[in-house]
Amino acid sequence: MSAFHPVHPLDPVPDLGGPRQPLLSVENLTKHFPLRGGFLGPKPVARAVDGISFSVAKGETLGVVGESGCGKSTTARLLMRLIEPDSGSVTFDGEAVGTRTGLSLRDLRRRMQMVFQDSYASLNPRLTIADSLAFAPMVHGVSRREATEVAGDLLGRVGLDPASFLRRYPHELSGGQRQRVNIARALALHPRLVILDEAVSALDKSVEAQVLNLLVELKNQFDLTYIFISHDLNVVHYIADRVLVMYLGKVAEVGPVEAIYGRPAHPYTRALFSARLSMDPDLRTMAVPLQGDPPNPINPPSGCRFRTRCPHAAPVCAAVEPALLDLGGGQAAACHLHDPQSGHPEAAHAA
Repeated sequence: MSAFHPVHPLDPVPDLGGPRQPLLSVENLTKHFPLRGGFLGPKPVARAVDGISFSVAKGETLGVVGESGCGKSTTARLLMRLIEPDSGSVTFDGEAVGTRTGLSLRDLRRRMQMVFQDSYASLNPRLTIADSLAFAPMVHGVSRREATEVAGDLLGRVGLDPASFLRRYPHELSGGQRQRVNIARALALHPRLVILDEAVSALDKSVEAQVLNLLVELKNQFDLTYIFISHDLNVVHYIADRVLVMYLGKVAEVGPVEAIYGRPAHPYTRALFSARLSMDPDLRTMAVPLQGDPPNPINPPSGCRFRTRCPHAAPVCAAVEPALLDLGGGQAAACHLHDPQSGHPEAAHAA
């Protein structure tokens, strides 16, 4: 495909801080969901996201992985302000999000968009594809005629013939076609960051591969940055530049994709990756890499939250929560094994 030359009357959002400034910075982001009960004491809460910090560089794809319930999708919704965080800060290209003097919700949505897992539920069944794609530009002051031109241009760029698809309704499209429409809609305002929350997990493998290749092409054409959330470790390995591993609302490990996949430092990351399917008979997993379910997020374990399932657990793991320790080369892990001063009996050998 050719380079992106938009027919869009909305100008692309400018780069404010240069290439060295992260596009997105997150500090101590927290979201606890209150639960019923607690009449005779503190009201219980589910600690969905519990003080996570990370950054996303301009032009990169950050893959986010972890077991179901670890807080991946909640983090995405917090970034999009679909739900409000309890505490923490989000900074987009040097501008604070959610403060009186920072980015408004309207400006944030111009810069950041999201593609959800359920391609059908994401589209209004009463609107044609043309109306769905034109809606956001029209909200930002674009005329209907120009917005319809934008819709046709975007459909062509995601591999759908505008003449055939603009007047169709969502129920007339396959799952892969609907997800292409959702991707096109996410690009309708020229965002700089697109969050893809399990965007290909509901697709057949052949369609999944086509959509993944499309995402790579669009990233280059539109100069995009991705946050790619998935439970499929092989897909993340293919598309991501860096990987963030979450466990029970916390960041367990983060680093370049080849470092994380080649030499995972956190015991949870090693267990997670050892469960990957392999076509090589010599790499078959003979023992169960990780037993049991994650602890209850209402009452998580003290110290390291992985200690109840970790083969290296020691008393210090229950007493002290490990900090995210820099291991060099952009890799960091929240584990006492890599801190010689932690008091863990295996720390000296691991270091």
